[in-house]
Formats: sequence, C-alpha cells, structure tokens
Amino acid sequence: MTVNDPGRQLVPSFALHIADAELSPEPLDPAQIVSGSPEVTGAVLWESADGTRAHGIWQITPGVVTDTEADEMFVVIGGRATIEVAGGPVFEVGPGDVCVLREGDRTTWTVHETLRKAYSVRI
Repeated sequence: MTVNDPGRQLVPSFALHIADAELSPEPLDPAQIVSGSPEVTGAVLWESADGTRAHGIWQITPGVVTDTEADEMFVVIGGRATIEVAGGPVFEVGPGDVCVLREGDRTTWTVHETLRKAYSVRI
C-alpha cells in the first residue's frame, strides 16, 4: 500500500492496524545475508514529494543480515531481534520498543522471531 502513488489521490490522514497490513515482497541483496534464509516484505504508507522522507511498515523473517542504515526511527510491533551497530551499542528489541538508527550506521541484525516494525526514515 502506497498512499501517494502516482495516479492515486493523496490521502492526507488515515489509520491502519499495523498487524493486519498487507505487505509486498521486497528484494534483499544476497550479499547482505549472513545466515539463514530471511525474507523481507514491506509497505510504504507515505513518501514526501521530494522523495527524502518515508513512513511505512517493514517485516523480516528469522536470519542474520547486514545493512548500512538511513536516518530512521522505528517501533517494533511484533517479533524480536538483536541489532549490533559496528563500533557501537547492541540493542535487543521486541514489541513496543522504539529504536533510532543514524545514517551510515553499519548494522548486523539477528532476527530471532519474525520482526514487524513501523518506521519513519530520511532517505
């Protein structure tokens, strides 16, 4: 679901039950996979006209992946993961936790239980 897809009328305000949101497959670069067979799905709910900000829902199944982060804040809706920031802290996140990652953070995500999050990101 993208609320402001070209050809669709922009919906300025809305509510959505995150746990029930339909997500679409998102490709995961095989070079990011450290172990397991994690699969990623997501939905962009809103994107700024200039493409520099987005809000959405993202989900990943168990496994271990690496990433270089954007400037993001997210809230975990379900599942559990350990997020290791290279040269920095290690976060144990689960339902109800909020996490802020900074642009350029190199992370390793160990997903213990399928993790679903609602996010706001500066691209």
